[in-house]
Amino acid sequence: MTLFILTAIIGVAIGFLGGLLGKGGSAIATPLLHAVGVPAIVAVAAPLPATIPSTMAASSVYWRERLIDWRVVRWSLAFGIPATVVGAVATRWVGGVTLVKVTDVVLLVLGVRLVMTTGRAVGSAHEIAEPSPAGLAAVAIVVGVVAGLLANSGGFLLAPLYITVLNLRIKPAFASSLAVAAVLAIPGTMVHAALGHIDWTLVAIFAATSVPLSFVGARLAIRTDAKRLERGYGFALIALGAVFLFLH
Repeated sequence: MTLFILTAIIGVAIGFLGGLLGKGGSAIATPLLHAVGVPAIVAVAAPLPATIPSTMAASSVYWRERLIDWRVVRWSLAFGIPATVVGAVATRWVGGVTLVKVTDVVLLVLGVRLVMTTGRAVGSAHEIAEPSPAGLAAVAIVVGVVAGLLANSGGFLLAPLYITVLNLRIKPAFASSLAVAAVLAIPGTMVHAALGHIDWTLVAIFAATSVPLSFVGARLAIRTDAKRLERGYGFALIALGAVFLFLH
């Protein structure tokens, strides 16, 4: 019962942050769930199915504001879906503990990158750049493989890569990231379910608390200075990554 309560609390926090910052949130949920006693491979896979409805809820808010770049979404899905399947299948040869440690490192590195690059994304929140096809394909493949390998939707990498590699503005990057993450979570969920990595009770609890809060987070993000939020989130990821690396 204690584990279920802690899972619900984590779901509230992850759902809110995911909607607020255009990220599925499973990359952060994994080390948190593992820290409260969820077995490593289950902590890696359990947040993924809940990412689908939570990212869809948050994405609907951005969609109504016309912030989603559908060209970016189409390219990302075309290359990201097969790459996600490849990464998910590869988890058969990579242990859960290793995946958790990789997630910790990624959190730390991502936080540093966000802090260093946030100021580069300037201009109107609705202004959208025209990224090259090669750049779109490269980002989608990298994110897809990592998403499948780490059992997450890729949102934690999509938004910062959209900003730093494809030069999207911050809010369109968040919006497009959520739309892509909602779909990328599907093949990864199917593969990990087939491998027996998912505890569906934990999934139900996590989804019940994360979905409504992701909607709330997205609505708040529309009305907030996203650059300040992104920088603060970067510092939070640095702290989380460092702490989890020490604990694990």
